[in-house]
Amino acid sequence: MRPVIITLAAVATTGALATAALAARTEATGLGPAPAAGTGLPSGQCIRSNEIRNHTFADDRTMLIDVRGRDTYRVTMSGSCLAGAMSSDPIVTRSPPGSTLICKPIDMDVAVSRAGFPSPCIVESIVKLSAAEVAALPKKLKP
Repeated sequence: MRPVIITLAAVATTGALATAALAARTEATGLGPAPAAGTGLPSGQCIRSNEIRNHTFADDRTMLIDVRGRDTYRVTMSGSCLAGAMSSDPIVTRSPPGSTLICKPIDMDVAVSRAGFPSPCIVESIVKLSAAEVAALPKKLKP
């Protein structure tokens, strides 16, 4: 059996391809880079899970939600929790213990139901999109 030798050039090429794929995915969604981990909402923009009316998945880490039919929020997950999910897959949310408001990522308990089995996600950040950001979204991504 021959040993496998990985060169630095191969590692650099793999990293460059991954970076290019991420850039292409970000461009295709019309969204900029994901907000920093831990980014939450200012007190005036907090939401309640029962106010979520619709959702779409922009990519394997990003969910867009329609709140009260008026506002759109970007919810970024840790890892590729949404890989393979379709926007027709229901999301399952629960109110956090002790509070009904979602202001910080830790406040949002969300899972994607695939074939009746909820797959929990860890929310990394949540931000409200501006009217201009919503207008720039491709039609298929608008929740």
